[in-house]
Amino acid sequence: MTLKHQNDPDLIRELLVDPGIWAVVGLSPNRDRPAYDVARWLKMELGKGLIAVHPSAQEVHDSPAYASLAAIPDGTDLKVVDCFVNSEHVGAVVDEAIEHRDRLQIDAVWMQLDVVDEAAAHRAREAGLAVVMDTCPRIEWRTVRSAGMAR
Repeated sequence: MTLKHQNDPDLIRELLVDPGIWAVVGLSPNRDRPAYDVARWLKMELGKGLIAVHPSAQEVHDSPAYASLAAIPDGTDLKVVDCFVNSEHVGAVVDEAIEHRDRLQIDAVWMQLDVVDEAAAHRAREAGLAVVMDTCPRIEWRTVRSAGMAR
């Protein structure tokens, strides 16, 4: 029997207050996509370093862009791989994060609101990655801020 993933509020707070770099998978210059606004908020409001990961590899929010996690240069210290892809595709993104975990020093995988893959979450945890699933950092920030947990 597989246990359902439960998000850890302390982990969420830690990831949101840490100034580290977030690779946003699915981020393109398309202003109509939720990833565009959330990534802008991460950079402008929380001061995150930002890398766009999208097959088009187009720069977004004056941040570098790559076609995949594999294309990100060695030594890049990623705090979070933020997954703005459909649930049916997130497993492949998580597997790529696991594969490049040590090379990119990835700490966590964040699956956005409505992105759920219990098996992928389990694989990530087994590989030593922290996991947040089925929520948005912008929504979670309200809880962190209202609880007085922001630095």
